[in-house]
Amino acid sequence: MKITFYGVRGSTPVSGEDSLVLGGHTSCVYVTSNKGDSLILDSGTGIVALGKKLLNTSDDINLLLTHNHWDHIQGFPFFLPIYQENRHISIVTGNVDYDDKDAILTQMSGSTHPVKYQDLPSIIQLDTELAKQDAFSLASFEITTQPLSHPDGGTAYCLHADNQKVAYVTDNELSPVSPPVTSWQEWLAFIDQADVLIHDAQYLEKDMPLKQGWGHSTVDQVVELALQAKVKRLYFISHDPARSDHELLALEATLRTKYQDKLAIEFAREGTQVELPNTV
Repeated sequence: MKITFYGVRGSTPVSGEDSLVLGGHTSCVYVTSNKGDSLILDSGTGIVALGKKLLNTSDDINLLLTHNHWDHIQGFPFFLPIYQENRHISIVTGNVDYDDKDAILTQMSGSTHPVKYQDLPSIIQLDTELAKQDAFSLASFEITTQPLSHPDGGTAYCLHADNQKVAYVTDNELSPVSPPVTSWQEWLAFIDQADVLIHDAQYLEKDMPLKQGWGHSTVDQVVELALQAKVKRLYFISHDPARSDHELLALEATLRTKYQDKLAIEFAREGTQVELPNTV
């Protein structure tokens, strides 16, 4: 599998000299299998650049959403393939708590967007039930799911292809005040020995307890989870928009030194491609 990060920020896009290294777009990750099949994970503003690339292809597009918070769907109205006539686009929505599971489309309605989703020339299939299943298949991927501990609900995904496992877990609060939707032990089982774990770590310990209950994990919590699950490579995503490149890179360097013999750690950077070694 190959992973490309198109958006790595949480909450809101950022711009300026403090975000030039890691990037300022919100969540979007593109995964391709060795067979050439692909999946898009989330539709934050990072999907806009991906859409320009996909204009030159004719393959069907498969999009998996974790949930409907703004930073995970706000790029969709500017995703150029939706304006291609008869382009097939399948969207699996996260299992959120409310009835507005079609929010990725209905944001393009009323007075919020000049082009209404009903008028799009592409062929969009929206599946609001699939993420409720423990497992399903999509193209050459076998996909397992786990509920997120996040306000308004949502779904984490593990992608299995090419004898490899990529876990995408964002936005997720590992230690909420109330009982978690998914326990620590359930997360360990879900991400067990993943080749790559992409996990939200928007907060630091100093951000607590003010931001307890806001639906995100701390860096230290995620490292501990990855170590216990024997994950091979950890990529942090959903960087706090208030955190500068300088702060994030300094923290990355500290973690790499501390855990250099135990775990490969990286703060995901916009534009980075990760190619997993082929396994037999």
